[in-house]
Amino acid sequence: MTARPMDIAPLGRVRLPESGLGRGWEAAAVMGLTLLILSFGLVTLYSASSVYAIRQSLPDTYFVLRQAIGAGFGLAVLVACASLPYRIWAGLAWPLVAVTVSLLLLCVLPWTYAIAPEINGARRWVDLGISFQPSEIAKIAIIVWTAAMAVKKHEHFRSMRRGLMPFLLIWALIVALVMMEPDFSTAMVIALLGALVVFAAGARVAHFVFLGAIIAPLVYLQLQVGFRMERLQTFLDPLSDPSGTGYQVKQSLLAFGSGGIHGLGIGEGRQKYGFLPEAHNDFIFAMIGEEWGLIGVVILVLLYVAVVMVGFRIASRAPDLFGELLAVGCASLIALQAMLHMAVGLALAPATGLALPLVSYGRSNLIVTLIALGILMAVARAAPGGKAARA
Repeated sequence: MTARPMDIAPLGRVRLPESGLGRGWEAAAVMGLTLLILSFGLVTLYSASSVYAIRQSLPDTYFVLRQAIGAGFGLAVLVACASLPYRIWAGLAWPLVAVTVSLLLLCVLPWTYAIAPEINGARRWVDLGISFQPSEIAKIAIIVWTAAMAVKKHEHFRSMRRGLMPFLLIWALIVALVMMEPDFSTAMVIALLGALVVFAAGARVAHFVFLGAIIAPLVYLQLQVGFRMERLQTFLDPLSDPSGTGYQVKQSLLAFGSGGIHGLGIGEGRQKYGFLPEAHNDFIFAMIGEEWGLIGVVILVLLYVAVVMVGFRIASRAPDLFGELLAVGCASLIALQAMLHMAVGLALAPATGLALPLVSYGRSNLIVTLIALGILMAVARAAPGGKAARA
């Protein structure tokens, strides 16, 4: 009896079928993990924000609906970014920096209060018909620009003057403008993103040590400013002022303790009833610990770890250095924000006000995070054997 072709086992490596995401599993994995975390975030956000919304005389679904609208727009942008050839970003590097600097200037100039008002002691928002945070755009701009310049300067990284110094000028400009808003934590994230990208490109560790020694006194002076010093003191001794500067951290730890292993249950958290300020934003990780327990926390952490690991795998398979550095920057953006937000909730770092990616309320951060994930998918699609690479 003659065997039919379909009866014979395939020889060699089995390949995944062609799909709209290309050949391979990385881009599909990024998309799947994004949708999982985003869905988890919307459920958690509703629980964390419903009571706060009602107390503001708003519908209980006010914040989650606004976040869902932002998520819908952001997913559309993600698909667009994933569909475009990632090399197009190299040509947008300088325009992105120019737009970012212009928008950040609106937040600090004294005659722009009409479109960049002061809210809670800071000017971080620009209202041009749509309100957004320019500092969030700066994160993408610094990744794209640094990656593009690192490709050009790659051969000069052995020299401080010709290699790393040109990057410092643009980094310093953007970081300084963000700090003037003021937003110290976001400024530090932007600086770290730039440093991680050039480090991945081959910059010398000795140069970073030298720069760290120079910058350390400046950072120390910034930490002496009023509320930053209070946050640092609270971090060093969380119970030194439990009803004042240490109140949020104390309530955050109480939330984790109350959740235990299994959590109190979705919607059953107590901290959202006015005990934990910013429960839907800066401290939403504590709400996850209270309602979902250790099990929910571990699952969420593993989802972030999976996104970052897939991101670095995409970087390792990128067709060229620019794609590799873009992927490193985008994966690092997710990793840095998630780690810092979680560390604050667990009193392992001073309060920063950074959002938990795809979970915390805040459409500017949400859309920028989805853009980064879209770029990551675009690099994955262009990897050897991918659909975009053969086009």
